[in-house]
Amino acid sequence: MTDAATRPRHVLILGGTTEARRLAAELVADPALRVTSSLAGRVAEPRLPAGQVRVGGFGGPEGMARWLREHQVDALIDATHPFAGTISFHAAQAAATVHVPLLALRRPGWVAGPGDRWHTVGSLDEAAASLPALGERVFLTTGRMGLAAFAHLADLWFLVRSVDAPEPPVPPRMEVLLDRGPFTLEGETGLLRRHRVDVLVTKDSGGDATAPKLTAARAAGIPVVVVRRPPAPAGVPVAADVPAAVTWLRRTLD
Repeated sequence: MTDAATRPRHVLILGGTTEARRLAAELVADPALRVTSSLAGRVAEPRLPAGQVRVGGFGGPEGMARWLREHQVDALIDATHPFAGTISFHAAQAAATVHVPLLALRRPGWVAGPGDRWHTVGSLDEAAASLPALGERVFLTTGRMGLAAFAHLADLWFLVRSVDAPEPPVPPRMEVLLDRGPFTLEGETGLLRRHRVDVLVTKDSGGDATAPKLTAARAAGIPVVVVRRPPAPAGVPVAADVPAAVTWLRRTLD
């Protein structure tokens, strides 16, 4: 990808997702590249990607721009979670400031199919407001952040699945399941049955790792409240998968 006499080209991946780890593993095999993955540090024991890793925030778009400049970053790939939100806008501002090429690696969102009973909402607050009319036993798979939106629903029972234990405020009637994907259809079907779940709440994260819950809900006839993705920065090229991201990077650096 580069001449042997030049320094390795530095690629910064804003990570934390399955796609980010797959991308890092793909790129570190190229001796012409130096790969650094940046993790937000919100998970106590994250799955570390291949290559160099930094953990923590940058200090806003100005701090990220300074980091890009000081570490001679040649390309920036935003492979954060679709709901990470703020970091994507910071990346767009920082990349524009220091003129570093930026790509967003975004898995496609889920699409409702025949038999799905989806209720699409714009926020966790809207999701909470919709629940009393849909069910009494809620499988909440939106992660440990944002549970305050459901804390006032004392008449409902919640099964909350997250990687790390949530902190208050949380719903008063709640059972916590500490687990991380990928999940299987058999496992999700059994989970819904054992806990007598009658409504599912999820963010439109996309991808295959957590999609079996949607298939299980469809088979059981359970309504699903789907929180739409937040807006993303305009004008940033998007790759839907790792091969497309690698193709973009090779074209950009060559």
